[in-house]
Amino acid sequence: MTLMQAGAVAPLPPPDAVVFDFGGVLFNWQPVVLLQQVMPDHARNAEEALALAHTVFQSFMPDGDWAAFDRGTAEWDEVRGLIARRTGLPEADLDRLMHAIPPHLAPLADTVAWLERLAAAGTRLHFLSNMPAPYAAFLQREHAFLKHFRSGVFSCDVKQIKPNADIFHTAIEAFGVAPSRTVFIDDNVHNIRTALELGWRAVRFEHAAQAEADLKARGWL
Repeated sequence: MTLMQAGAVAPLPPPDAVVFDFGGVLFNWQPVVLLQQVMPDHARNAEEALALAHTVFQSFMPDGDWAAFDRGTAEWDEVRGLIARRTGLPEADLDRLMHAIPPHLAPLADTVAWLERLAAAGTRLHFLSNMPAPYAAFLQREHAFLKHFRSGVFSCDVKQIKPNADIFHTAIEAFGVAPSRTVFIDDNVHNIRTALELGWRAVRFEHAAQAEADLKARGWL
């Protein structure tokens, strides 16, 4: 009796497309470190910086002030004012923080190298990222390696945001690939959970070598 006759599940074929998140996957995103650098009076240690990051960025709150900035429904000055009124932080400090984010979003060299290997192998590449409009424009202007992506979806452009399901539906329509033939790479467990619930394949990103090894182990590369 063969394994297939015994009821073993056949492995999935390689996906038709690989979809990358940006912050924390392709680009550096460490808000605790950033806040300690930009707001040392308010983030005197890692514990304070972590609490401040949750307060400022309202982590995992898709209806929060920063999420509106990501979604493109609040402009720079508006979101700065909303956060200032909600937190009591000076607008000048918040403005300095917001200006510090683009240079903080430095490319992660190992992921860029993996992306370039995938592109050289002919892999179809797309991106799906929560990103405010000023930062999306900065990244596209500054980083030539983004040319490897056939297309992508920024939250600010479609007025939708991860981990909500609607942006995943929008992405699938834009990419023209079935969810089951797409593998999504993201560092956020909530985003991964939504993708899986919607029938995508997905791998949670810790670092480039781990993500690449996970895809290879599943026969997806």
